[in-house]
Order: sequence, then structure tokens, then C-alpha cells
Amino acid sequence: MLFLATASNDLFSLLQFPFMQRAIAGGILMGLLGGLLGSFVTLRQLSFFSHAVGHAALVGIVMGELLQLDPTWVLLPFTLLFGLIVLYFIDQTNLASDSILSIVLSGALAIGVIMSSWLKNYRGNLMGVLFGDILAINYLDLILIFLLLVGSSIFLFSTLRQQILLTLNPAVAQVQGIPALLYRYLFVVLLSLAVAVSIKAVGILLVNAFLVIPASTAKLLSHNFIRFLSLSIILGASSSIMGMVISAMLQWASGPSIVLVQFLLFIGIFGLSKLKF
Repeated sequence: MLFLATASNDLFSLLQFPFMQRAIAGGILMGLLGGLLGSFVTLRQLSFFSHAVGHAALVGIVMGELLQLDPTWVLLPFTLLFGLIVLYFIDQTNLASDSILSIVLSGALAIGVIMSSWLKNYRGNLMGVLFGDILAINYLDLILIFLLLVGSSIFLFSTLRQQILLTLNPAVAQVQGIPALLYRYLFVVLLSLAVAVSIKAVGILLVNAFLVIPASTAKLLSHNFIRFLSLSIILGASSSIMGMVISAMLQWASGPSIVLVQFLLFIGIFGLSKLKF
């Protein structure tokens, strides 16, 4: 009880600081964005795609350091271009998509590691690059995440019927005249940008978890698309809040704490679903 009281007091004290307020706001926004896009990522089997884009971001980070620019302004165009090029390769070859993704992921990582050796005086935090630091996000990051959340919501909800049909039956969608290729590329643009704006908070190794775990957990709870989408968004935001609280109370790393909460929720709900049957 004494530990909980002390931890609660520490949490209340931390909430008075602007950096903690920005971190919580950022966690909620990323949770909402991850839950929204992740719903389509899991159903369209694009989790490996977002994983590849996240790992390739190492090249963008190193490029930013080499050019002495804010990594955010290099990551955004880099991940966008990388995502579009990868999708183009998938569409223009008869190789399986996982093979293409494995090739570009390996190549991007190799390039990133080689380029990092050119940073002789780099004093950046490697753990921060790999696992992120949500406490380091600033108001610009919050604005970018918010704008991307608004843009994604407008695009997906204004075309929700078409998006559902494209997700469940692409062939029928094309027959009905839905611009499948355009919607596909637009979604990849949103997905790539979402990965870019989340890197600072959760790092290149954990960014895919924000997109995949809440949506996968929601899928265990519902087979109705609208309910599944709603649950995914709710789980994304709530797990971010719980992870931030645990991180502050136990003084754990913020990004891994959020992902741990998401993982435990998935395991718990999976266990409960098995017990029912």
C-alpha cells in the first residue's frame, strides 16, 4: 500500500510537467491512429509491410544526422518514398510480397548500418532510436500526429463502404468501379507517414506493435467490422494511457511499457476466448 501511495504521488507530480502532458497526449493520439490504421493493416495482411517500413526508417534517421537536419523532416519523405517504391515492386513483379519485403528490409538495414558508421561524432541514444522515447516528443510531433489522424479519419470514414469492400473482396470492388489501385496507394501513404511520426515515441523495433496488437486483440472480440474498428481504436488509446501510467509509476521505458500492456491485453483476451469454448 505504501508503494502504491508513493507511486501515485510520483505520478501526480509528473503530470504537472509539460513533457509528461505532451507524452500522454502523444500516446493517446498514436493509440487512436494505430488502432484506426491497424484495423485495415491486419485484415489486408500488411503487418510485414509496416514492419519493413519501420526498420527501413533507420536509413532516414542516419540521413538526417548526416545532413544535420531534424530527423522528422527526413523521415517523413523517406518513409513515404520507401513505402511507395516497395508497393510498386510488389505490383510489378510476380514474386510473393513477403519475398519483396524481406529483400528491401534486408537491403535497407544494411544501408542504414553502413551509413551509421559514417557518423564519427554521433552521440545520439541508440536505445532511443531502437525503442523510442515518448517523453521526448514536442509540440510539432503532436501537431503532425494530430493532422495525420484527422487526414486518415476523413479518408477512411468518407470511403468506409469502399474500404470495407476492398478489404474483404478486392475483386468485387474492382468490378463495381472502385479505384482500388488509387485507394491502395493512398492507404500506403497514410501508413508510411504513421510509421514515420511514431518512430520518435516507440522506436523502429516497436512501431509495428502499435498497428498490429490492438487491432489483432479487437479481432478476437468481434467479427463485425464496425465493432472491430471501434474496439481497435479504443484498445489503441486505452493501452497507451495504461502504458504511460505504468511507465511513470514504475519508472520503466515508456514505449516498451505501452507495448507490454498491449501484449498482456492480447494474451489475456486470447486466454478468455479459449476458456469460453
